[in-house]
Amino acid sequence: MMDGSARKIIQPGLDRAGVWLAQRGVKADHVTIFACVIGLAAAVLIALDYMIAALALIIVSRMCDGLDGSVARASRTTDFGGYLDITLDFVFYGAVPLAFVVLDPGANALAGAALIFSFYVNGASFLAYAIVAEKRGLSTEARGVKSIYFTTGLAEASETYIVFAVFCLWPAWFAPVAWVFAAICLYTALSRIMQARAEFPDPASKA
Repeated sequence: MMDGSARKIIQPGLDRAGVWLAQRGVKADHVTIFACVIGLAAAVLIALDYMIAALALIIVSRMCDGLDGSVARASRTTDFGGYLDITLDFVFYGAVPLAFVVLDPGANALAGAALIFSFYVNGASFLAYAIVAEKRGLSTEARGVKSIYFTTGLAEASETYIVFAVFCLWPAWFAPVAWVFAAICLYTALSRIMQARAEFPDPASKA
């Protein structure tokens, strides 16, 4: 929901940095992998209860996640780059709640499992929508220039990053916040399914 507004604020700076890096031979895929490695390092710090350091790495990781697209547009975009970006994003999304489960299994295991489940369902609804949209030749730049079709929703990347920051700042609140955000993610998936039903009607039903 907040991704469009956030992108308008940070995109100009990312694009300038992307041009600078591309001119020096940095590849977008390298930035994507670096973002994931930093995100996984943040998850390790969470599991070890170093929350402020973990939050700092999460911020760096997600800035790099936005930067890889700017580097690609300043040099050369590839289908593999878009694929790698989405895949490693979901690696990061799963690693953070898993780290809180490792930190305190007794308090966080069930809520963490529910949150990862909701990410799985929400991600599946997003990717399946993108596949059918591509098949039908649909395109949008509502979330910037992307390699796949991005639909809007109540729970998007910006909301997820904010929730992860809340987890790090107030780790004792992980379980209740995770349950609430899991419900929001499932609602987003359901709304996307309803949107797909309206957007991709069965041609036979029009006969």
